[in-house]
Amino acid sequence: MQPEQTVLVLDFGSQYTQLIARRIRDNRVYSEIHPFDFPIDRIRALAPKAIILSGGPQSVYGEFAPYCSREVFELGVPILGICYGMQLTAYFLDGKVEPAAEREYGRAEIDVIAPSPLFADTPKHQRVWASHGDRILAGPPGFVTTASSPSAPIAAFENRERQCFGIQFHPEVTHSEAGLQLIKNFLFDIAGCKPTWDLGDFRKRKVEEIRELVGKRHVLAAVSGGVDSSVASLLVAEAIGDQLTAVFVDNGVLRKNEAMQVVSRLSEGLGMHIIAVDAKQRFYEKLAGIEEPETKRKRIGNEFIAVFEEEAKRIPDVDFLVQGTLYPDVIESVSIKGPSAVIKTHHNVGGLPEKMGLKLIEPVRELFKDEVRQLGIELGLEPEFVWRHPFPGPGLAVRILGEVNAERVEILQNADEIVIEEIHRAGLYREIAQAFAVLLPIRSVGVMGDERTYENVCAIRAVSTTDFMTADWYRMPHDVLDTMSRRIVNEVRGINRVVYDVSSKPPSTIEWE
Repeated sequence: MQPEQTVLVLDFGSQYTQLIARRIRDNRVYSEIHPFDFPIDRIRALAPKAIILSGGPQSVYGEFAPYCSREVFELGVPILGICYGMQLTAYFLDGKVEPAAEREYGRAEIDVIAPSPLFADTPKHQRVWASHGDRILAGPPGFVTTASSPSAPIAAFENRERQCFGIQFHPEVTHSEAGLQLIKNFLFDIAGCKPTWDLGDFRKRKVEEIRELVGKRHVLAAVSGGVDSSVASLLVAEAIGDQLTAVFVDNGVLRKNEAMQVVSRLSEGLGMHIIAVDAKQRFYEKLAGIEEPETKRKRIGNEFIAVFEEEAKRIPDVDFLVQGTLYPDVIESVSIKGPSAVIKTHHNVGGLPEKMGLKLIEPVRELFKDEVRQLGIELGLEPEFVWRHPFPGPGLAVRILGEVNAERVEILQNADEIVIEEIHRAGLYREIAQAFAVLLPIRSVGVMGDERTYENVCAIRAVSTTDFMTADWYRMPHDVLDTMSRRIVNEVRGINRVVYDVSSKPPSTIEWE
């Protein structure tokens, strides 16, 4: 089932490529991402309404520089090149590009210096988010420079006759103040798109794809009780009904009382057939003595798959495993369709054994967290469940810096419960995108009563974000922090000091490991 109009995004390796597609979908226009070398005949068959060339980490002069077909520029459809995409446009169409003396990264400011439909209804002077190593010395013949900055004299150019536009910054990230308007201008005023697509269309398409893929075979769903795995499982259940069996694994690094709550919610509330596996001890054994974050993630991922393989043997004709992988998990782990850089391995992407014996179904891997939540509402999930804060696949293991064992897990569970309770009590839970406690691998001196203590330090992390690709630290009211700190120190045996994390992403990540 193909939508009536498609905007094609060619991926040259930017960390933000899927965010471009997501911004397009925000405007109710269907988008697809394909690799930079997507064959030209398949592009023609797709009949895109417009094409966006993503950014990327390479130089157009690099030995392994990614190039699309030059025929892309002869298709007669509007094209927008972003950062590397703009540089490639200049390079292919006889402009002049050279490596910059130093890479420009982060906040920058541009001036719009010529009338442009791309910059309609945006400020003449605006803040943007830059990330590029090349710079454009001269636009191609027939192109007009429409914006400039001190470090990039040609920060934007266009050739309206060819419907070809380029910008030397990322409009898709929230740091670019007029970026969303710019994308709207390109979609509606330049490309003539209409806002006709929604998540209901995505749901129908996915259900059809799953039915066709699975046939009469059986499927296991890896459920954690979180929004991602629940929505993924519900999509599959809608497609194949009782051919789906949900498996919940208590890996020993869940939130306090979570195992009991998850099984009750999914089996009684949603009517899923669930197998609950108590695997706490075997996970603790795998994590014993391990402190390195990547090793922890991979051991947890491998043990998850081992458990699922064991359960699969007890169910006849199982060929597939459902996982609630989201795009931020994927793009930070591997290059999906372009040569993007690896940041970290997620247990449900990079930690899979090569011969796991089951094929993967990841029905929401194209979506961001807020889109999955919207889809959850479409599928009938209750709002308090849908808006639950994200919880990483490796669980508290990546919030316990250093070795993970039952004692340290219990300490963090108790502290984390207090953080969430106080956020709810203050009415801030929906305002904060994600909040949690972290157990640090250091101890500090304290005084409790008349006695000297030497106990653990706990960090509190809270962030604001919509897409989880970027995030800002949340300005927690001081009285709420005060209550959290006093309660943790007084009620959680083993912690005598609390600190608050004021780092944003980037340069930090949301999780500490």
